[in-house]
Amino acid sequence: MRGGTISILAATLLALTGTAEAGREPVFKQVDLPHSYYWRELYLPQVTTGPSSVAFMPSGRELIYSMAGSLWRQAIGSGEAVELTHAVGAYDYQPDVAADGQSLVFSRYDGNALELWRLDLASGREQQLTSGGAVNVEPRISPDGKRIAWVSTQGTGHFNLFIADIGPAGLANARPLLGERKSAISRYYYSAFDHAINPAWTPDGQRITYVSNNEVAWGTGDIWSVSVIDPSDRRKLLSEETSWTARPEPSPDGRRILFASYHGRQWRQLWLTTPEGAAPLPLTFGEYDRSNARWSPDGTRIAYISNEHGNTGLIVQDVVGGAQTPIAAQQRRYKVAQARLTLDIRDDRGLSVSARVAVVGSDKRAAAPESAWMQADDGFDRALQQSEARYFECASPCTLNVPAGETAIWVQHGFRYLPWRKTVKLAAGADLRLPVALKPNDLPASFGRWRSADLHVHMNYGGAYRNTPSNLAKQARAEDLDIVYNTIVNKEERVPDIGYFRSDPDPDGGNDALILQSQEYHTSYWGHLGLLHLSDHLLTPDFSAYQHTALASPYPHNGVIADLAHQQGALVGYVHPFDWEIDPAKEKSLTNALPADVAAGKVDYIEIVGFSDHKATANVWYRLLNLGFHLPAGAGTDAMANYASLRGPVGMNRVFLDTGGSATPQAARDALKAGRSFATNGPLLGLELDGKRPGDSLAPKAPGKIPYRIALRSPVAVDHLELVRNGQVVKSFRLSGDRRTLDAEGELEIDSGGWLLLRAWNDGADPQVLDIYPYATTSPIYLDLPGSPATASADAAYFVTWLERVIGEAAARNDYNTPREREETLAYFRHALDRYRGLARAEKVGDK
Repeated sequence: MRGGTISILAATLLALTGTAEAGREPVFKQVDLPHSYYWRELYLPQVTTGPSSVAFMPSGRELIYSMAGSLWRQAIGSGEAVELTHAVGAYDYQPDVAADGQSLVFSRYDGNALELWRLDLASGREQQLTSGGAVNVEPRISPDGKRIAWVSTQGTGHFNLFIADIGPAGLANARPLLGERKSAISRYYYSAFDHAINPAWTPDGQRITYVSNNEVAWGTGDIWSVSVIDPSDRRKLLSEETSWTARPEPSPDGRRILFASYHGRQWRQLWLTTPEGAAPLPLTFGEYDRSNARWSPDGTRIAYISNEHGNTGLIVQDVVGGAQTPIAAQQRRYKVAQARLTLDIRDDRGLSVSARVAVVGSDKRAAAPESAWMQADDGFDRALQQSEARYFECASPCTLNVPAGETAIWVQHGFRYLPWRKTVKLAAGADLRLPVALKPNDLPASFGRWRSADLHVHMNYGGAYRNTPSNLAKQARAEDLDIVYNTIVNKEERVPDIGYFRSDPDPDGGNDALILQSQEYHTSYWGHLGLLHLSDHLLTPDFSAYQHTALASPYPHNGVIADLAHQQGALVGYVHPFDWEIDPAKEKSLTNALPADVAAGKVDYIEIVGFSDHKATANVWYRLLNLGFHLPAGAGTDAMANYASLRGPVGMNRVFLDTGGSATPQAARDALKAGRSFATNGPLLGLELDGKRPGDSLAPKAPGKIPYRIALRSPVAVDHLELVRNGQVVKSFRLSGDRRTLDAEGELEIDSGGWLLLRAWNDGADPQVLDIYPYATTSPIYLDLPGSPATASADAAYFVTWLERVIGEAAARNDYNTPREREETLAYFRHALDRYRGLARAEKVGDK
């Protein structure tokens, strides 16, 4: 590990505090590409307890594969796997075996970079091949063993195809094969600079097949072939939308190309085409993923990774006939001495509960049970941690093997219990059963009877695992989460969970986890919407304003979609709204329709705590509240729950709903709509103002002092706890000790109308909260008194400028399908603009 001897979890367990120098950053900050949460999971290798990538030995009778961060060797038909590598504080992936069978190359992640290494199979000697801190992946040795091709971000921050000579001393003459190219076509999810990924040699060693997005707007590109001798000789073999893992693999005879595709379906299966680009046909079928496929040396079999059973698994399949041989490591020969650890997790009543667990062994690597889903945070603060956190769901009791020595354990069960931490020292061969007693830290019952909900989860979204409603419920139970809204949405041309939609609770959720199938409407032009409690059907198409497609028109705008959702009794919310402070006059582009839709009464909630900047979003929210609009606080993680690397876990951002204790969908809907809520990624908040709670309206007989009562319970230390009235802090509470608990009461001078809420927040990241920083807010209590907030006129002017920008950009578009679409869209926003202009002129804000 870099910079000392403390491991990631040890740093987490110490709960380091202080102001971060850099703040929370993406795991691979050296990669200069947008939307890191996609390419990190869908392209870069991840730690999974099951196999993740595979290569045949030249005999065709043995496999080398990556599993749990190590490389393993196993004979087909044998249950014994032999560990070949076990780096300290690093993880190994993507093996490729030389044709002579004497060595292999692979990619190693050390918490900072992915570098290429070589392993001599006879001696076990490891040799580092690249350095410099870039991301280097997908190494492939040429058929003659003299060259290597791989993908690197070296020099540009973009994924480019590299080639080098390889010999006993390492690499020589390393160079980009294709060079940098910038497409003219505009892209949203991808860089303007083209990438070249998924390299594989043709059997004669003269060409490399790969995937590139040369002038492709959506997906990761087409399948190409390039000459190694003359890189200007490039041929497009097949045009098809791909998503990072097509990995075209020429057959040993050079006549066919095997690749992964989801064309016309929701899951990736294996397909065949030819070097001439013949019409592809599927080789495999199923409602799950098969990927990372490799041919056997004689071309009669393929090995691939499958998530048919949820976790990743390794399969060898006959090309003719389709007979399958699962490769399971039933016995494991480890390189380092092991111990056995069983966690027995119980709540304050002595009952077994599932929980999220992170374990780091003496090897400074994350460990998990053999069948658990290992998941990793998508960012971390380098001033506080040395690598991202990795965790798994433990359905107590759970058992795992760890290297002998000092082992750090972190257990967390939602926000209503304090985190549990312990370090134990395990001797080789030890078998320890460790009791974990969780301590409650809940709000006083007098503040409400709460149910917790994550309003924004994607059960499946193209990731390493295959999720189901029953497993999603297990994920929720580990997080002490009562309700999960699976917001079904497209990933470009796929809608992975479309087959799961139903209007009633999913029966696979069980009695203690409510799984509600919902929708995210996916237009990045107007802003994404959550559509909760649809009573009949999903709204299709699931997006608008997708440039360079037949759905390029910005119609329907979000107001139209909100009307269609409301016709089904749904709630409509704006999700992950703003990543920075919005200055309407200075934004490079501004098309978000939130102010117009709020003015039209079409927005039922807003994700204040979500995949955005909480404080920046709250500042826009405060301005809307100052104009008299009632807008409840919601929260949603936007967790891709089947990812091995995700913004998560499920329930990281959640809203607590005062349902009176009811666990029905209707009770949850009513509480969210009414604003009986607080949104949080950790701290729990209670607020009463003269007996009124969030969502209520208070109508004092006259201005004067009004009593309040507040409570804080938090799993992490809190820097700031504040009462906010009309956008201004009117009371700051002093926190002492562990800064996790406070009960206070007093009086506030209330002399005009507006609103009041309680918020908690921190200046920087906390390793125990896998988000940008801890943050929580109640929904407002509304104050019915004469007089408007002092800033109301300025707030209205702010949205006037905002909508002028929106209208200008919408009017400049030439891709509406009809003149009527354009006219209706502009009329809608002009009506909202007139509304805000009127508010800006008014001396006070009246009823809306």
